[in-house]
Amino acid sequence: MRGQILFDASRLLSRTERAAPTGVDRVCLAYAEWLLSLPEVSLSPVRSRRDALVAVDPAWFADSVAEMRGKWAGAHAARALTPHEKRLFDALRAPAPPAHSVLSPPPPPEGETAGRVRRPRRVWRQFLNSRALPADLSGGLYFNVGHTSLNTPGILSGLAAQGTRRVAMIHDLIPVTHPEFCRAGDAAKHRRRVRIVLNHASHVLVNSQYTADELTAFAAAEGLAPPPVTVAHLGIEPVFHRNGPPGETPPYFVHVGTIEARKNLAFLLTVWRRLAEGMGPAAPRLALIGRYGWENEAVLDLLERSPALQGLVHQASDLPDAALVELMRGARAVLAPSSVEGFDLPAVEASALGVRLIASDIPAHRELTPQARLIDPLDGLGWLRALEEAARAPAAPAETAPYPAPSWQAHFQRVAQALDGA
Repeated sequence: MRGQILFDASRLLSRTERAAPTGVDRVCLAYAEWLLSLPEVSLSPVRSRRDALVAVDPAWFADSVAEMRGKWAGAHAARALTPHEKRLFDALRAPAPPAHSVLSPPPPPEGETAGRVRRPRRVWRQFLNSRALPADLSGGLYFNVGHTSLNTPGILSGLAAQGTRRVAMIHDLIPVTHPEFCRAGDAAKHRRRVRIVLNHASHVLVNSQYTADELTAFAAAEGLAPPPVTVAHLGIEPVFHRNGPPGETPPYFVHVGTIEARKNLAFLLTVWRRLAEGMGPAAPRLALIGRYGWENEAVLDLLERSPALQGLVHQASDLPDAALVELMRGARAVLAPSSVEGFDLPAVEASALGVRLIASDIPAHRELTPQARLIDPLDGLGWLRALEEAARAPAAPAETAPYPAPSWQAHFQRVAQALDGA
C-alpha cells in the first residue's frame, strides 16, 4: 500500500464522544490506525458534506483516533469502575441475586433529543472548517468502511471521474434480507446504498463468506455485475485473546450486542423465565451488554415488568474493553442467539478468550465459530438444556485446542494483497 489515500472518516468522527464502540465503529477505528501507520502512504482523512467530500485536518484526526482508542479500550491504569458498572458487577457476583435488576435508563421516544450526543465545540469547529481535497487524485485510493457517504452516487462517481479507485466495505445485507428486524425505511435505504456500491465502487470488501454470498445473490436479483469482492474476516483487539482463568463467582451468562430485534433477545428472556421456574434459587444470572436499539419493545417489557426476571437479568451499555473482557472471562458462557448476522464480533471475541460460547445455528456462526455449541435460534428446549448444563458446569470450560482467532494484521494483509493485485 502506497501513494495517495483518502479515508472516509465520516462515521468515525460522528462517534468521537461515545464511551464505547459498535462493531462497525471498531472497524473504522482499526482502518484509521492501519492507514496512519503506513510509512509510504500520504493519508488524507475526509468526510462527506452535502454529497461531496471535504478534507479533515490530519493532525486533529490523528489525535482524535488516539483519544478514541484510549477511551474505548479503557485500559488506563487509573481508571475505576463507573457507578453503573460497579452495580452491575456487584449484582452478578453477589452470593444471592439482588431484589431488583440493574438496568440502564430506557431510550427516549423516537424524535426526542434527550438521548442525542452533544458534541463539544472543538468537534463542531472541525466539522464546519472546510478544507480543499488534494489537487491531484488520479491513481489514488478511497476507503469507505463505515456505510456512510454512500446514500447517493455523487461521491463515488466523482472520484471515478478523477481516476481514483474506490474501495467500500459492505458489512451485511440484513436490512434488505430481513427488513422486519430494522427501522421502517431502512430496507429501501440500504438497497439503494448497496446498488450504488455495486455500480460505482472499483472493489468491495466483505467480512465473511456469508456476506459475500448474500451480496452475490443481491447483485444477481438486481441484474448487476459486481466489481471484485474480497472476503476478509475482521480482526479482534489484543485484549480479547486468551489471558488466564476466570475468577470464582456465582454462575452468570453474558450477551454482548445492541438490544434490537434480530439479536433474538425476547426469545432468550422467555427461555430465561422458564430457566428461573425450573432451577429456582439456583437459576443463573444474565448480563445484557449493549445499547438499546430498534424494534425492542418486547425486550423492554420483559426486562422492566417480568417478576421472574427481576434480580436475574441485568443490562448495561458503553462498557470499555477492559471491563468487557473481565465480565466475559467470569461468565459460564457468552450467548449469541441472533436470528441473523453478517459477522459476530462478540462471538469471535469470546472464542478467542477461551470462554464457552452458545450460539445460534446460522451461517455466520457456522463459518466463524464452528467450535461453539450451535442451536437453532427457535429451539427453546435446546437452549434451555444447554443453559442448564452450562450453569452447573465448572466455571472454566474443558481445555480445547486454541481457537484460531482472526487478527487485524491478517485482515489488512489480505486487503493489501487484493488491492495491489488489482
